[in-house]
Amino acid sequence: MSTVWIPPVLRAAAGGAKQLDLDGATVGEVIDALISAHPSLGSQIRTPDGALNRFVNVYVNGQDIRYLGGESTAVATADEVRLLPAMAGGALGGSAGGPAAGSRATVRWSH
Repeated sequence: MSTVWIPPVLRAAAGGAKQLDLDGATVGEVIDALISAHPSLGSQIRTPDGALNRFVNVYVNGQDIRYLGGESTAVATADEVRLLPAMAGGALGGSAGGPAAGSRATVRWSH
């Protein structure tokens, strides 16, 4: 079983779970197992046609699956799969202590 880390924004739909151990030989199978266990996550993770939502980033052991094999990326028992929904928003202009217009920031979810 791979350990799937659930970000705070999705935990309510996952029954409050911070992490789950799920079976699957590939990232896609693990995601399908997650959705089977918590169907309300389905629309937040997948599009109506079954593809990964473009606002959900998936990492295996810290590596973005877009640069690996996508959902076909193999996972092993000791692997960690992390779901990271993209976020938008923030202050522009920098006058309130936020980033200046045109700047970029990296947001990391903690567990």
